[in-house]
Amino acid sequence: MSLKITHYNNFFNIKGNLNKSSIDLFQREFEHVFERLQSITISLEDLEGIDKYGVMALAKLHNESVTKHKQLSIIGFGCKDLYDHFKTNDAA
Repeated sequence: MSLKITHYNNFFNIKGNLNKSSIDLFQREFEHVFERLQSITISLEDLEGIDKYGVMALAKLHNESVTKHKQLSIIGFGCKDLYDHFKTNDAA
């Protein structure tokens, strides 16, 4: 399944696969998000799969939120690789 991103106000739902072929769509959707919003919530509940490029894209968005002093919340039962990535970065 391809990637589909829907949103209402500052809540974004990601459905499908976040991988190398769908990164461009993801990056376009979130390119200037922190210039428009103070905080965003991303739901990964409907995410079917993610590869290392998807993990890196979410990590980049997280780093941008920290740099710009904005709030980013990622919710839902995504994949274990994503959880492990952020858990490792928090411990380091």
